[in-house]
Amino acid sequence: MRHRKMAWNSKWRSAVFICLLLHVYWASPSQEIMKNLTAGFGKALETCKQELNLGDHIIQDFYNYWKEEYDLVNADTGCAIMCMASKLDLITDDRKLHHGNAHEFAKSHGADDDMAKQLVVMIHECEKTHAEVSDDCARTLEIAKCFRTKIHVLKWAPSMETIIEELMTEV
Repeated sequence: MRHRKMAWNSKWRSAVFICLLLHVYWASPSQEIMKNLTAGFGKALETCKQELNLGDHIIQDFYNYWKEEYDLVNADTGCAIMCMASKLDLITDDRKLHHGNAHEFAKSHGADDDMAKQLVVMIHECEKTHAEVSDDCARTLEIAKCFRTKIHVLKWAPSMETIIEELMTEV
């Protein structure tokens, strides 16, 4: 009986290990793509920081953006995100997500068609959720926080180590 129990435990551990490997396999490409999207989006940060005359606290907010426990509260960060999205032609004149351009932006940074569609849908859902916020910067910040939460639920958020590595290679 003990031998059967040990064999079952061994099979169970093997199954759990295989599931974990599959999770890592499936999560890693999405995390890599989110890292690429973050880096691509962030290229406009310094320009927007200067144009909007924003302080260095903006850099801190972007550095910590993917940390779930980091509290994004500064509306200036929303203004910076809106500026960056505008520079990348990701928003329309009425400050809403340009679905086609956002889809192509995601694909140009490694997302396949399905992932690009899913990202656009998530942002669109966040836009609808926060449509009543009248201040453009505050609404953009709320949309960004909503999007971050959705990405964390999917376990697609890039690790801080990956973000730091990316930032260090650009310096």
